[in-house]
Amino acid sequence: MSSNPWEWDEPTWRGKVEAVRAGRSLLPERWPNGARCAVALSFDSDHETNELRDGGDSVARLSWGEYGTRRGIPRIRSVLDRFGAKASFFVPAVSALLHPEEQASLAAEGHEIGLHGWIHERNTGVRPVGMRTPSWDYSPVTLQIARELGLLYDSSLFADDDPYEILDQGEATGIVELPVEWIRDDAPYFMMNRFGAQRPYTPPSDVLDIFRREFDGAYAEGGLFLLTMHPHISGYRSRIFILEELLDHITSKGDCWVATHAEIARYCAETAGLKG
Repeated sequence: MSSNPWEWDEPTWRGKVEAVRAGRSLLPERWPNGARCAVALSFDSDHETNELRDGGDSVARLSWGEYGTRRGIPRIRSVLDRFGAKASFFVPAVSALLHPEEQASLAAEGHEIGLHGWIHERNTGVRPVGMRTPSWDYSPVTLQIARELGLLYDSSLFADDDPYEILDQGEATGIVELPVEWIRDDAPYFMMNRFGAQRPYTPPSDVLDIFRREFDGAYAEGGLFLLTMHPHISGYRSRIFILEELLDHITSKGDCWVATHAEIARYCAETAGLKG
């Protein structure tokens, strides 16, 4: 196979496109209890693994990850508790090994713990039913692993705003995709590279406005609003208000279903008669 894309034959470029594809929409005709839309809040508890995965040993960056568990998670939990909202926490195995008490207590409170790399380790006593790939990237075997594990859902792909079924080489997999988007992720707005050109440029108030507009669009369409945040990014004193004010806006509607990813995926699967 030529390394130049413009020289690929049709089976080559078509094969890349068709490897993992969006199948039928799984957006239900109605959400539970007459809710107008579904809201899925997720927190990627990367903690120290951001530095470790790059082969780094910077004490400062490892301490930044530790901030996520010491200060970010408690603030997030406090906000969720105030609004009675359940969320999904996607946790790399190394994070779970470093902070097992965090995962156990979150699960005990009714939050979901999902897979986020190093999938062999489970510390909550509850078998995970969903995954989110690190950095939202798929390898050639990611979908195969998800199928072998019998997962209910994935939350790593971008093909829609609302839930859909994943196709594997054109074959229906029975796996629900709860799609993500960088627009609905705090990292692009706030991450900084000390030695590079990457610098935060969007004020927290503007990030709240973007997230709120994304929710308003989902509400107007009767669809899914899925948000991704990170404890070590949005858990700061000057940013936690984003989650607070967003939840206040969502709950003020009075007809939104705020649920874990697993609950939403299971409802979509059941209403569509999905079989893996």
